[in-house]
Amino acid sequence: MYIVAIAWIYVVLMVSIMQPSLLRGVVTFVGAGVFPLTIVLYIMGSPRRRRDRARREAREAADGSEQPSVEPDQ
Repeated sequence: MYIVAIAWIYVVLMVSIMQPSLLRGVVTFVGAGVFPLTIVLYIMGSPRRRRDRARREAREAADGSEQPSVEPDQ
């Protein structure tokens, strides 16, 4: 997934370098490269974040159930 992102940034960088003005180059790089790529990487990373969250919650639930219960003295 990251190799495609790196390749896309490279292509957009080359296109933005060829723009006639610096402003157009920056707008092209951000508008056609960085901004869309961050959205795509965020969407494609959501299954992993969901899986990591489920593992973390399962680990916390398992850690919580293994602790001995201590009853207060009365």
